[in-house]
Amino acid sequence: MEKDATTVNPSSFTVLVSTPSGLSPSQISVDFSDAYDRILHSDVSLENTISEIWEQRSLKNNSLFNGKKFRYGGCLLDAGDVSNHEPRLCLHLGLTDYRTFVGTNLSPLWERFLVPSEDDSVLCQHTSSPLGNGAVVETKDNKILVLQRSNNVGEFPGHFVFPGGHPEPQEIDITSHQYVKELAESLNIKVSQEMFDSIVREVVEEIGVPASSLSIPTFIGISRRNLNVRPAAFFFIKCSLDSKEVQQFYSSAQDGYESTQLYAVPMVEVENMTSRMPGCHRGGFALYKLMVDNRKIT
Repeated sequence: MEKDATTVNPSSFTVLVSTPSGLSPSQISVDFSDAYDRILHSDVSLENTISEIWEQRSLKNNSLFNGKKFRYGGCLLDAGDVSNHEPRLCLHLGLTDYRTFVGTNLSPLWERFLVPSEDDSVLCQHTSSPLGNGAVVETKDNKILVLQRSNNVGEFPGHFVFPGGHPEPQEIDITSHQYVKELAESLNIKVSQEMFDSIVREVVEEIGVPASSLSIPTFIGISRRNLNVRPAAFFFIKCSLDSKEVQQFYSSAQDGYESTQLYAVPMVEVENMTSRMPGCHRGGFALYKLMVDNRKIT
């Protein structure tokens, strides 16, 4: 019998990959290919609901924009070893769009798009699954930055989240897979860099701090919200400002309308806030804790 979507805990998550030692930009690569695009479902009537849902949503909100997104199609982790080489991760990314995301992952029928499998790329082969991102930002006085989402946002209004959003194909002039094959390697490098550039942009836009106050992001893993099978890459960023200075910048943040309040709290208090976080962000905090524990050991 098909499980009702309401039985899935919005805060539950699955860690898809964890890199507690943290990966730098040089340790991340991307294979961007149409091989990782969404596969159409064989049920034509289910496929038709994608356009029907988008039309319904567009009538209610004429500001909806069908932008391109990078689709998460899995990854390959080379853990490395002490004597040989450092860990490396290759992200498998395709192309999708917001319309398909709304019509599959965010659809009331989202579970019907899933394929029973322990392999995440098979499980989600019929969903849009755009790769989101999030950052655990630590201030100079060792506080973690957490936003409370506005009641006007589409997903999880009023919930606690880390700053984040999506890497954007249009930022590096990608609108389709129609590119010269000889340029594939350089394109993969550009996409890989966008993974890191995009999270810095999101923090700057949502928190308001200058980019110069932020360290180079460290990749710590990918978590997936079990509700709507929503994946997100998480990063750790150190901010050279203390929490009071950050609060002053937040008052004039470009995307401040997306949130109602910024909290700068110690790690133990974030733990208490996770029950009101979407699963992908709760998973992001779990990845951060694994990183902290790893640093204690090493």
